Amino acid sequence: MSDPDDGAVPGSGRWLLWERLPPNARGMLLMAVFACLVALLHVIVRRLSQDLHPMEIAFFRTVVPLFVLVPMLMRQGRGWWRSTRPGLQLVRGLLGGAAMVTWFYSLAMIPVGDATALSFSVVVFTSIGAVLFLGEKMGMRRWMAVLIGLIGTLIILRPGTQAMQLGALVALASSIFWSATLLVVKVLTRTESEMTIVFYSSMYFTLIAAVPAFYYWVWPTPEQFALLILVGLMALVAHLAMARAMKQAEATAIMPVDFTRLLWAAAAGYLWFGEFPDLWTWVGGTVVFASTIYITYRESRKQPAPGRPAVPSEQVR
Repeated sequence: MSDPDDGAVPGSGRWLLWERLPPNARGMLLMAVFACLVALLHVIVRRLSQDLHPMEIAFFRTVVPLFVLVPMLMRQGRGWWRSTRPGLQLVRGLLGGAAMVTWFYSLAMIPVGDATALSFSVVVFTSIGAVLFLGEKMGMRRWMAVLIGLIGTLIILRPGTQAMQLGALVALASSIFWSATLLVVKVLTRTESEMTIVFYSSMYFTLIAAVPAFYYWVWPTPEQFALLILVGLMALVAHLAMARAMKQAEATAIMPVDFTRLLWAAAAGYLWFGEFPDLWTWVGGTVVFASTIYITYRESRKQPAPGRPAVPSEQVR
């Protein structure tokens, strides 16, 4: 019998089948949807960046979800826009906007698979930042996992070789910005609701991207306009799928599925652009992700504060 709290429709066969799945299985399927959508989204962004400036693409990426989110938020009742920490919301918006813009710039310069492999370093940098800025404690095993993750990042970058490109450094900068964003979100979740954080982040992202987007504005063709709208919608659906996956299942169960982003990105990049990550990118990406899995496992052993979900390790860019 269906549980009304889950929003299932009585008598609906597909909902009954979904409910019969274990929570971890549901979370893994939702995380697979997230990984596929994000990888395809990034390939579309790379295609659009050949003709449109990354700032214009970033503007559509933020404004489309905002138009969808505001009506949803308004149904939460009066005061949904109020924040007890508006200054910190602004900092989160600036950091997140910088992360998104640098990410889009990197996609215009390097293959999607390479950028995706570097994006796994977010958890590594977040762990370091949590120790330096939030006063969190890490044991020797987690420090070893962080060190291994940094080694994997260096394998991808290969300093001193021709493989090290400006685009790879920009992608790495994006990961650092996202790590800082996650640290701010960790602080915000102590006093703010998730819906309020999502609203302010979307609003600030849009404001940050608007001015430079209009400066570099080129009127998109009907096909490009449709792809720009699709980018915004895919980002929103991916975010919701990831958030639901984090709520449904244990982080240690769903995080391995996130590695399929690299597989999706490599396949789509090869089919669309003829690009395919080299052996060292696969080796480095695997090393970084292995450290990410271990850090996530260690993090999951710490109980989150009552009523507060654990902060996801990755966000949709």
